[in-house]
Amino acid sequence: MSYKTDGSKHIGKDSLIGIPRQQTNPSRWSGKGWDAFVGELGSSGIDVVTEPSKLSLYRSDAGGVATGSCHGVVIARSSEMIADIMRAAQKHRIPVTVKGGGLTTEGESVAFGGLQLDMRGMSKVINIDREDLTVRTEAGIYWHSLAESLRRYGMDYLSAPLNMTSSVGGTLGVGGIDVNSPRLGCSADQAVALKVVTPRGDIVECSEEDNRDLFELVLLGYGQFGIITEATLRIRPFTPITMHYFYYSSLREAMEDLKMLTREDAADYLGILTMLDRAINLLVAFDSDEREKMFFSNWRNKIRGHGEMGFAVRTAAHYLLRPWKLREALYLLDRKRTLLPALSPSHHIASGKIVDRSVVFSRAVWRFWGGRQMVIPDLATSEDKFVDAILKGNEVCKKYFDHYTLYCVGIKLHGKLPRYELSCIPPDAQDFAYGCEFEPMLEGKTYSRDYLQSFKNEIYDIGVEMGTSYYRFGGMMKGYIRRVFGDELVDRYLKMKEKADPSMILNRDVIF
Repeated sequence: MSYKTDGSKHIGKDSLIGIPRQQTNPSRWSGKGWDAFVGELGSSGIDVVTEPSKLSLYRSDAGGVATGSCHGVVIARSSEMIADIMRAAQKHRIPVTVKGGGLTTEGESVAFGGLQLDMRGMSKVINIDREDLTVRTEAGIYWHSLAESLRRYGMDYLSAPLNMTSSVGGTLGVGGIDVNSPRLGCSADQAVALKVVTPRGDIVECSEEDNRDLFELVLLGYGQFGIITEATLRIRPFTPITMHYFYYSSLREAMEDLKMLTREDAADYLGILTMLDRAINLLVAFDSDEREKMFFSNWRNKIRGHGEMGFAVRTAAHYLLRPWKLREALYLLDRKRTLLPALSPSHHIASGKIVDRSVVFSRAVWRFWGGRQMVIPDLATSEDKFVDAILKGNEVCKKYFDHYTLYCVGIKLHGKLPRYELSCIPPDAQDFAYGCEFEPMLEGKTYSRDYLQSFKNEIYDIGVEMGTSYYRFGGMMKGYIRRVFGDELVDRYLKMKEKADPSMILNRDVIF
């Protein structure tokens, strides 16, 4: 197999040689055949938006680092409409880049020419089945909108991403993790059935029983093998949750306790949020009073975290002995004063329980971690590699930024599913995987793209060195995929992609 330089083979064997410190955007597609493509869609009643002022809204994603310019945008309205688009795109060899919530940070949902397909026009909840505990929804819906619809019927989602302005379809394509992933797995594992438009324009219903191969390829498939237009997901009765916070000054101890609690199924929700590596917060939460009582009876004395008062005394003593770190101490104090109340707002609390976690968490994410740029490199590891990998990543954060946060969770695996093979689930993970996002607090400062890319590459290099995976392993950092997974696995998926997508047009700049 030859590897061309015209973009038709995007991660050829030469990508193994000297990944540059600065990873650039793909070159913009030339536009050949665009007018004929738009004309064919127009004859089918499909309107392509081409006004520059409207296209500018799609130039970047939530990361704000990758920028591209599409030739036109279509707002998706139905599976049949998308099928017409894909058939015409195959015929005219027009790149189609799909965008839902646009919460990618490496340019995965940015179109570098061609058509931008905006899935947000498909955001209806189709059916809620309270007996079978499933919901059928269009894939362009945001998770917070789905949660609001479910709440009216006393129901709730199972596992969803922490940022609820993600779309359902986009999340299923990458995995989706939350503080309940240690117990339930990723969002993609809650899918019962999907309606998918293939790169050739076929509309296919698939599940574990029907068209299983496509079902497994699309889940955690990073948009390479089909466009999810509808999804049937498992749901559950709604329950308020009780949260507890345990504080650590040792990142290692917090991660070791997170692993222990995950293995023992000791809580319904588990996660780590840090302020630098001096104030580490282990979040432990419960759906039921019984589970909460069991935790305090069986596990509280086995973890090393402190309550708020005990941690405050220890932290004060630490900084009193280090007056030259007063500025850091004041930063941590200010962060505590603003962040913790936002995670437990009084208007979302009833009888000591949070009654709307989807709204609370989503608002906190954007308020405390959002901005013009969001740089969030990550590592996904097996249990054995988790602590060492994240400690190495923590040192990289300290090297580049004064302030940063880490977000760590476990992910329960549902056996050795095909969907895990070329994904954020690391190849050597058994029973559980673990993930960590490394997020600098940019705080309105402007950093050069080279500086941010160098930071990200040092995190990604840890993954190469240790043989882990990445939650965001597409877009601008796709050159790392071969270095982690090897030629044999990547070439096998490349052949499947070429068979499913002969013109290599669907989300072509994400993985292949």
